[in-house]
Amino acid sequence: MELILKKDVQNLGFKDDIVTVKNGYGRNYLIPQGFAQLATSSAKKVLAENLKQRAHKEAKIIADAKAIAEALKALEIKISAKAGGEKLFGSITNIDIVEALEKAGQTIERKFITSGVVKRTGKYSATVRLHRDVIVELPYEIVAEKA
Repeated sequence: MELILKKDVQNLGFKDDIVTVKNGYGRNYLIPQGFAQLATSSAKKVLAENLKQRAHKEAKIIADAKAIAEALKALEIKISAKAGGEKLFGSITNIDIVEALEKAGQTIERKFITSGVVKRTGKYSATVRLHRDVIVELPYEIVAEKA
């Protein structure tokens, strides 16, 4: 079954992508939830026209995302957390990374950050998706909080 995505769907595709999925997944989940529509020939023509009109706007968005990516690469993020030795009391998640970025002056939604759950001090790396074409690695360090 061919569908046109109306929204970004994790592990499937981005908005306005044409994807092929199994019939049940499309008919029972994607279409009723409003994530996709059937990729008929008329819908494909409308999509092509919309993408053509949006192309020059997209170039500016990508340039802005690249500028933010360069700013993120220049940042040195240190997150302090309570720890006993190297092991943390609790864990560091995307929420903690977003808070550290906000302190540094960058506002990024947490759904665009992929880091996993970290439970030890040390240096780690998170992936930040600023645009479908602009993905940046964000290094950060977790240090033990001084008592």
